[in-house]
Amino acid sequence: MASEPIVPLDPNWPAMSLEQVHALLTAPGARFETETVDIRGVPTRVWKNAPPTLRILAQMVRAYGDRDFTIYEDERVSYEANYRASAHIAHKLVAMGVRKGDRVALAMRNLPEWPAIFFAAVSIGAIMVPLNAWWTGGELEYALNDSGAKVLFVDGERHERLKDCYDKLPALERVVVSRARGELDGGASRLEVWIGMRHEWAALEDIGFPDAAVAPDDDATIFYTSGTTGNPKGALGTHRNFVTNIMSSGYVAARAMLRRGETPPATPDQKVMLLVIPLFHVTACSAAMMTVIASGSTMIFMRKWDPELAMEIIQREKVNATGGVPTIAWQLIEHPARKNYDLSSLESISYGGAPSAPELVKRIFEEFGALPGNGWGMTETTATVTQHSGEEYLNRSTSAGPPVATADLKIMDADATRELPVGEVGELWARGPMVVKGYWNKPEATAATFVDGWVRTGDLARLDEEGFLYIVDRAKDMIIRGGENIYSSEVEDVLYAHPAVTDAALVGVPHRQLGEVPAAVVHLAPGHSATEAELQDWVRERLAAFKVPAHIRFTKDVLPRNANGKILKTELRGLFAEEATS
Repeated sequence: MASEPIVPLDPNWPAMSLEQVHALLTAPGARFETETVDIRGVPTRVWKNAPPTLRILAQMVRAYGDRDFTIYEDERVSYEANYRASAHIAHKLVAMGVRKGDRVALAMRNLPEWPAIFFAAVSIGAIMVPLNAWWTGGELEYALNDSGAKVLFVDGERHERLKDCYDKLPALERVVVSRARGELDGGASRLEVWIGMRHEWAALEDIGFPDAAVAPDDDATIFYTSGTTGNPKGALGTHRNFVTNIMSSGYVAARAMLRRGETPPATPDQKVMLLVIPLFHVTACSAAMMTVIASGSTMIFMRKWDPELAMEIIQREKVNATGGVPTIAWQLIEHPARKNYDLSSLESISYGGAPSAPELVKRIFEEFGALPGNGWGMTETTATVTQHSGEEYLNRSTSAGPPVATADLKIMDADATRELPVGEVGELWARGPMVVKGYWNKPEATAATFVDGWVRTGDLARLDEEGFLYIVDRAKDMIIRGGENIYSSEVEDVLYAHPAVTDAALVGVPHRQLGEVPAAVVHLAPGHSATEAELQDWVRERLAAFKVPAHIRFTKDVLPRNANGKILKTELRGLFAEEATS
């Protein structure tokens, strides 16, 4: 059932039901019309008007000309400049012998070079392999060997980190370094020698992309999963996966407007986005960058997240949208210097990859006047499967939204033999043109996870009567205390609702008699205090006694997260080593 609204809403909302909106937006001839095509032997509903490939997308958006595409510190790169730099990189790759299907790796922080390199590689049919810039040299070495990358683009920091690993990468033929520190040894090249400095890109010769035959379901990317156990797996994505997200985001925006009683614009509005999540994750590369580039909007990068610097940027550049993970929104809300900045340009603060407290949804709306947004996706779905914002999210603040029009969801039992009815909790399965082909060079893992077009997500979830998705836990993170199931998100939501708590995670701690008991790690807001007993009582007043954390630890920093914003619970369990052995 839908939860009660946490803020007053227009009594006339919704102006249209979800079914009415879906029928209107996907009707024949409509902008979001759908059709069914065969993808790897599975009839699949797709967006009829999506750009066919990333190569065509890169050429189409050249029409935005001198409009800023990326901003990084004092560097501004226009759409035309990015196109020219990307085309020159593509010709260099072809001259180096890179062919369709070859892997080109990219390991760098969010910089203007990142999208230029990305579109250069995919536009000639190569497979782009974005690597986690936070990884150690050994972790990067693993992914480079696993993918068999032929060329590697790195920034100076990653180059230094990899120096001792290059001899152990037999498939790697060329290293290209941007913003190199000092002299380069061996066969490494400077990207700046190829295309000049960022301010020089607009003056590069207009040579266009090299000829290449690229189809919608051709391989385009390998994004490594951000799992916390074992070696990461490379999710093999296609051009269709990425262009699907462009239309999905537009569909969600149009749906929200129609539900509000407004008429969606004929073309998407051009916005300014402060992107603070890394492009090596699909949330940023697919859900964010694809939407930005398709609408002619602007992306602003930060070298490192800093809430006060972010507020300076929002004020100066009149940023319309930001987000990424709930922690970012909390830090903007709680920062003592917020009153010193004009943040009135903010229209939306969205996030995914981690649950958020209902209190956060309310405060974004009330304190910024911005619309909160949330969604669900994973590396294996190239990001967006469900998404909602504004009134939909305010009405269902614990939901990740309904699926987009080209996606299907179902809840399966533990044996994967029976679909469960509405409201029951089971494993979430997802299907649609955003689902990747499988895992790179891992046929057994692919067969276990991808079934007849469906991806088994490993998330425990339920669906309500209108199809809204509620993620209750990762299957492996569910805590079983004396036979009673405890979904960590339920307890975390209650902890988040405490006025002193801005970050919280629940983990299972081994227990001799009960098997395991719940334990919480909490970060408090600046200037606030709370005790273990106080928070335990807070939970006890709102949930069954067996769900109350047996132990609570406080940390002075926000909780550790992986690239897509998910809390690294394996690291937190170590805080309870003494309790686990007692």
